[in-house]
Amino acid sequence: MNLLASALTNASPRRLLAMPVLTIVIWLLATSPAGASFVQADGTIELTILQAIILGLVEGLTEYLPVSSTGHLLVTNELLGLNDTEASREAINTYAICIQVGAIIAVLFLYQERIRQMLDGLFGRDEEGRKILIAVMIAFGFTAVIGLTLEDRIKENLFGVTPTAAAWIVGGLVILALSRTGWFDKTTNELGAITWQNAVLIGLIQAVAMWPGVSRSMITIIAGVLVGLSLRAAVELSFLLGLITLSAATAYEGLQGGEQLIDTFGVTTPLIGLVVAFVAAIASVKWMVSWLNDKGFEVFGWYRIAVGVLAFVLLGTNTIS
Repeated sequence: MNLLASALTNASPRRLLAMPVLTIVIWLLATSPAGASFVQADGTIELTILQAIILGLVEGLTEYLPVSSTGHLLVTNELLGLNDTEASREAINTYAICIQVGAIIAVLFLYQERIRQMLDGLFGRDEEGRKILIAVMIAFGFTAVIGLTLEDRIKENLFGVTPTAAAWIVGGLVILALSRTGWFDKTTNELGAITWQNAVLIGLIQAVAMWPGVSRSMITIIAGVLVGLSLRAAVELSFLLGLITLSAATAYEGLQGGEQLIDTFGVTTPLIGLVVAFVAAIASVKWMVSWLNDKGFEVFGWYRIAVGVLAFVLLGTNTIS
């Protein structure tokens, strides 16, 4: 892992810029014959090892970038044909949440010192760690209440390619506008300066990311800078808040649909996707931190617009629906 981190940190800007484009390449792979789905006798769709790897790559590469992993997985599932039968739809939706375990473990691995500080704060041994832990839990709490309240309406009205693509493009334009006005560079407070009042606002704003394509990471980073955190601190906050949010969502979805997931896809193949998501998430987080140190946030705006336009092209050509 140290070799991976070193390679990413020292990579040239051209190579770093190529990393988000991997998602588009993966989408092309998903449309190839190798990514085709197979309907079994009971009406369910077999999840192949290649499909699990594709889903793991998409989840790991996009979970912590401000580009919406939910949106990417939604489109990828359509391209792979995993939503083609009612019998498999619930299982694949559950898997799209549970595969986040790989990304969760990646943050535990990469930010173990900060997490240890927060645990010390829990037991009264570190004041800064206590403040950060309280802020993360408050922000998560407000988002969770809103999420549980609006979950069914959002799934019924917004979980489609068209609203996702629209959110990608609008979010990209927002990032470009904020980047070009120097908005992301206007504040310098470190993460330890966060207050509970800041956390309430961040939690309320983060709920907007329930709309697929918006991106929890993007919204959290923007909210963090809004309350006075530096871009680097806001990015770290998005990782830590994601750790709690994703863990809760995975546990909730796993309890509801975990049995059906295992009955439909088994254990081994989904686990392969989870491991791939873990490795990809480590690479993605390292890339993002390295890129922001030198290049700023604007590249994600352009990427969002590009992938949103591509999604509309796929819709227009009836490649997905």
